[in-house]
Amino acid sequence: MPLYEHVMIARQDLSNAQAEGLIEHFSTVISDNGGTIVGTEYWGVKTMAYKINKNRKGHYMYLRTDAPSPAIMEMERLARLHDDAMRVLSIKVDAHEDGPTVQMQKRDERSERGDRGDRGDRGDRGDRGDRGDRPRR
Repeated sequence: MPLYEHVMIARQDLSNAQAEGLIEHFSTVISDNGGTIVGTEYWGVKTMAYKINKNRKGHYMYLRTDAPSPAIMEMERLARLHDDAMRVLSIKVDAHEDGPTVQMQKRDERSERGDRGDRGDRGDRGDRGDRGDRPRR
């Protein structure tokens, strides 16, 4: 059977349990139509680049499936009809990668370091020598 990867965005006002319940709901839809779920991940609430249905944030979910095309079409149809699901992206892939996705790896690295991870060492704030000579204002 073909291999697929799906990313879903659910409304921001759902609880984490409700968002993970959506993963279970769509997993059963695929299983009932002859497919299998290889893996699922809940990525959490993330800010989107633009508003979708008046929402600035959304719950992101990721599924890896091994399912026939009719099962995927049925899952996407039900996702379009579901009030809580805002977007679904399904991509056919040649092979699933082993291990967690990049999103989950970033989360693990941040929790291990204990910082935001995107800032780096700021050092002494008083030293501004890298800016060159600036005229006084």
